[in-house]
Formats: sequence, C-alpha cells, structure tokens
Amino acid sequence: MTALHLHDHGGDGPPLLLLHGAGRSSADWAAVAPRLTRGHRVLAVDLPGHGRSDPAASWDLAAVCADLDDTLGAAEEVVVVGHSLGGMVASVYAGTRPERVAAVVDLDGFGWGRPDQYVGGPRRRPPGGWRRSGRCPGRRPGARMPAGYLAGQVDHSVALGIPAARAEAACRASARELPDGGWQLLPELPGAVEMLDAMDGLDLFSVFRRVRCPLLLVRAQERVGPMPGLEWLEDLLDAYGKGLERDLAELAARQPNVTVEGIAAGHAMLLQAPERVAGLVVEFIGRVVVRR
Repeated sequence: MTALHLHDHGGDGPPLLLLHGAGRSSADWAAVAPRLTRGHRVLAVDLPGHGRSDPAASWDLAAVCADLDDTLGAAEEVVVVGHSLGGMVASVYAGTRPERVAAVVDLDGFGWGRPDQYVGGPRRRPPGGWRRSGRCPGRRPGARMPAGYLAGQVDHSVALGIPAARAEAACRASARELPDGGWQLLPELPGAVEMLDAMDGLDLFSVFRRVRCPLLLVRAQERVGPMPGLEWLEDLLDAYGKGLERDLAELAARQPNVTVEGIAAGHAMLLQAPERVAGLVVEFIGRVVVRR
C-alpha cells in the first residue's frame, strides 16, 4: 500500500473525496473545496507520488483504488470528484466499488482517447501518447526544471486569469525545490512513467459503461492558444474534440445514469474558475444523491 496524504477541509455529512490531475496535488482544490462543505465532509488526497504522499508502490489502477480504500477507512458511501487524471481514477473507483460510491464527477478527465475518436484530423494520437506528450506539453511529470520554472508557471497562469498567489501555491505543492534552485516535478521517475503508461492503457469508455451510480462527465469549453513548436496540437485537439463529443452524447443516450455538461473554463478550471466548478458539482450532487 502507498500512504496517501489527506487534507480534511471540514464540513458536515457524508464524505466527498477530491482527486487532482497528473503532476498536480490536492492544493489545486484549495479554492473549490470550501464551497463544497455544506452537506459534506470534504476530503482531498494527494495521489501516489504527488504532493506530500509517498511514492507509488504501484501505479496499477487497482492498487491506487486500494490505496484510496485504505485512506478512507471504514466503509461509508462517498461522492468522488476528480479532475483530469483524478476523474479517470474516480470513474475506475466507482466502477469497481458500486456499493461504496454514491456519485462521480469527472472534470475533463478523458485522456487521449482511441484512434477512431480522431475525426478529420491529420494525426491519430499525439506522438507517444501520454508518456511523450502529457496533458500539458512542456510540463511533464518526473522532469527536472530550471530555476525560472516557478516564475514562468505563475506568469502563464496569470495570463489565463488565475490569481498569482493561487497559482504559485498550487505550483509549489506539485514540485520539490532542488538545492541548485531548480525544481523536481512530481511524481518522480520511474513512478511518473508508470502513471502515464497506466493512463495510456485505460479504455476509458469501457470504464464509464461499468459505472452504475450517477456519473457527471464535464468537458472544458475553452482552450489555451497553441504553444510555440506545438501548433500541430491544435489540429489534433480539434479532431479529438469532435470524436469525444460524438461518443459522450452516445454514451449519455444509452446510459440514463450519465450526464454530460460543458463548463466555461479551460482544463485548469480548478484554479481558473473554482466558483463555477463548485456550483456545477453542488447542483449535480443535490439533484442525484439521495440522503440515507
């Protein structure tokens, strides 16, 4: 088992578990979590190798789910809300523990998809999948970054409308400062490679189809402009977006427990639009979760 760091945001009621994205930490939820505490005890964890958690004993997703069981303790029904990688883990957890999960929210956690989901694009998948490209090209988990990394990340976040102090706190929590002033991104190698391979190997729509509780799938509706040298990524994301929209609509039509919504924010929605994220989650939970 991997010992996971748990941040208890307080609140009264059944537990609501928050899971962050790849290479991030529970600090990403700092502005969202206090808005969720009415009616729930809000718990945010650092996934294996992230933040203040121990390095992963294994990034096999079954092992990660067992780590969450160990962290939550005694069996009690829980709502799980995950962003990016956290959304994928939340869906896997719900699909394998139907007796424990009351509802799931996946916030823009759709990976790189299957080859047939790229509609009309020049490429089928990003070269090398998650391992080479990651969700945020240029910021790959496990990499070592120079001394100017933190300032650059804060400047980039501010340009997206994220307050500088919020961006800096979240960035510091997702990396470790090195003696030479550089930064080690978390999780460290080889755990980062194992994590990215687990994400690449996940058949996400099969996971969604196994979930029996209410499942909210949320897509970010805003995108950051192309980064220098990565202009090809725009065409790829357009092609994947078309296939993803098609397949999510079909999934929702076939499974009455599935709801698909968009949010007026980018992938960094937890930092960029915490009030919108919290409002969407609160509304969904209030609508679908029956108090017992």
